[in-house]
Amino acid sequence: MPDSMRRVVFNQKGGVGKTTLVCNLAAIGAAQGRRTLIVDLDPQANCSHYLLGQAAESPGVTGFFEQHLSFRLNPQSPQEFIQSTAWQHLHLLASDPTLDELESKLESRYKMFKLREALDELHTHYDDIWLDTPPKLGFFARTGLIAAERCLIPFDCDAFSRRALYGLQSVLQEIRTDHNPQLRLEGVIVNQYQPRARLPRQLVDELRSEGLPILEPFLSASVRIRESHQHAQPLIQLCPQHKLTQQFNALYQRLQCESTSV
Repeated sequence: MPDSMRRVVFNQKGGVGKTTLVCNLAAIGAAQGRRTLIVDLDPQANCSHYLLGQAAESPGVTGFFEQHLSFRLNPQSPQEFIQSTAWQHLHLLASDPTLDELESKLESRYKMFKLREALDELHTHYDDIWLDTPPKLGFFARTGLIAAERCLIPFDCDAFSRRALYGLQSVLQEIRTDHNPQLRLEGVIVNQYQPRARLPRQLVDELRSEGLPILEPFLSASVRIRESHQHAQPLIQLCPQHKLTQQFNALYQRLQCESTSV
């Protein structure tokens, strides 16, 4: 079985749809029979609530990192911290708010490579691994970038997001140079796109002219996303024929085609 593809969705700006992208793209892969793991690195745990609709059943990512703060003769396997979701082939290393309490300890003890080592151990168990990150460049975002091979940046079509993109490229270059030479920017995902509005079209055209890898299709704005969050069901499960679901499907297929062509 080939090694899993590891993708991190990252942006220091909040509210751009990182969690929605991770959960929906991962759910599509799982629905197609691909063994899929999501790693929730955000103490807000939105990804975990989206997929579980309740508290995590295992220590999750907090338990995984906690064991690396104390010496253990027989540490638990990373697989023991992972739980199943309601959907076949879709698994989760869940987060919870107590994860935030570990950040300074993990950073001071330089544990930023532990997640990459764990995913190296798990690579034969999964076809796709997705990492959701918090909206700040702290320990958990960095450890996700170090553990991944490809980075996707969500862009929500406003001037603040455009300015933030330049800083994000510098962050990726730093991570590549210092910690993870395999990491590359796979693409910018245009989210909540309104094709009839002039500003989104203008911003996307400018990003393209600057050589940024803009992925298509663009994802439309839709109230269905809020309904999906409320029902704790990815769109492929809640409304498989919806326009936005089909856009997610097409985007996932594009990512798969690109990953097999490299």
